[in-house]
Amino acid sequence: MSHSAIHDVLIIGLGPTGATLANFLGAMGIDTVVIDREPDLLNLPRAVHFDGEVMRVFQNLGLAAPLAPHLRPSSGMQYVNAAGLLMLERKPAAAHGPQGWATNYLFHQPDLEGSLRQGIARFPSVTVHNSLEAQTLNLVGDHVEVTVQSGHLARSPETIRARWVVGCDGARSIVREAIGGPLHDLGLHQEWLVVDVELLEEVDLPSATVQYCDPARPATFVNVTGRRRRWEIMVMPGDDPQALLAPARLWDLLAPWIRPHQARLVRSALYTFHSLMASRWRAGPLLLAGDSAHQTPPFLGQGMCAGIRDAANLAWKLAAVIRGNARDELLETYESERLPHVREFIETAMRLGEIIQTTHPDVAAERDRRFAREGTTQIVNLSPALGPGAHVGRAPVGTAVEQPRLTDGRLLDDALPPHRFAWVMSDPGHLPLTPDATRVLRSLDACVVHDTGLGPWLRTLGARGALIRPDRYLGALATTADEVAAWPVASWGMRLDDAVNT
Repeated sequence: MSHSAIHDVLIIGLGPTGATLANFLGAMGIDTVVIDREPDLLNLPRAVHFDGEVMRVFQNLGLAAPLAPHLRPSSGMQYVNAAGLLMLERKPAAAHGPQGWATNYLFHQPDLEGSLRQGIARFPSVTVHNSLEAQTLNLVGDHVEVTVQSGHLARSPETIRARWVVGCDGARSIVREAIGGPLHDLGLHQEWLVVDVELLEEVDLPSATVQYCDPARPATFVNVTGRRRRWEIMVMPGDDPQALLAPARLWDLLAPWIRPHQARLVRSALYTFHSLMASRWRAGPLLLAGDSAHQTPPFLGQGMCAGIRDAANLAWKLAAVIRGNARDELLETYESERLPHVREFIETAMRLGEIIQTTHPDVAAERDRRFAREGTTQIVNLSPALGPGAHVGRAPVGTAVEQPRLTDGRLLDDALPPHRFAWVMSDPGHLPLTPDATRVLRSLDACVVHDTGLGPWLRTLGARGALIRPDRYLGALATTADEVAAWPVASWGMRLDDAVNT
């Protein structure tokens, strides 16, 4: 480790969010250091689900192919009551959803993190240090000095210097503490027992994820990948939570589904499901991403997904500022865009949590009668618009762009230079660019892509051209060159220069 160098970015935490951000910054050649308190990858199951938008992020990082053997498209999710009534349902994953991938996937987190870490190794601009924990952060002139302590406590503390520090360091984030400001508590704090097993023989278990909405003991079953299975079991009033972790008690709780000779226990842990959001995601050169910025209940399977979206949103903005293509005002759009977006996922997960966590018999009975009258409700993948920021126009502007196939059969992103803006048309003759429009696109360092296969998609948007951001969100639409020239890119923080650094 260089003690005198000032790096562009220091990422604290090498979980899925930090590792994704490191891959993005490495792909863009940004001098990045990553530290993590653990000596190596944790070979334990934790997150188990991500959606098609996240798979598209991995596609754009060149990691879809190495990840694919470790994934299983979801067989759906079902909310059933104690009598077996199907109240809510998410259908099995469509083979090719709007993001160009299956709509939902199951995975084993060590497999995912292993692929992400192998991805980081491709980039000489990224250095990873394990067994280092951040102790203090101090702003010194134009950079931050971070004191780190090795897991080998006999060693003296060291200092890492960076112009930007991103806290991907989880619920007890030292970076969030340094930024300050209260946590917004949305009201959910419920303890659950999570049990992971590996099957020793074939067992007749559901292929779908099942939320058992039984007021006597709510529970969730997840068919993960391979022979891995998970149960999440609500801790009830009167339980001794620590006593639930005893193997004999675990098998008692799992008895409705499985017997001890049929599987081995891999992991059991108590978790409190929270709904929290940091009130500030940035203070000068300090930024938050992932669980350090927000904590999402698991009932929609979107906790890790939110952190991956944070990384995709933040990476291109941070790179643009570091390269001098944008003022640091662009980073103000990170929180303004992501906070309301992730809040919608959290609030939706909380509404689903209210359904499964109902334990009062009378309330559960009324719930069951309502679903019996109204029938099964379908759960669809959310695709909310970002909050205000680096985009202009009404929805669908600000939402994740669909990924159609081009005339040569490729997915759209495979034809776009990675990690850059793209101005896409079906035919350049449909929207000739003026010098002022060209200057705006140049300020964004936007590549120009045209393909007749985009015609049907653009017609559904009522546009002749679309601006696709590096994170594959829709930045703007236009039918005339004058509209392009009028985009307020300077207010986003982009530099309206005649020449842009590459």
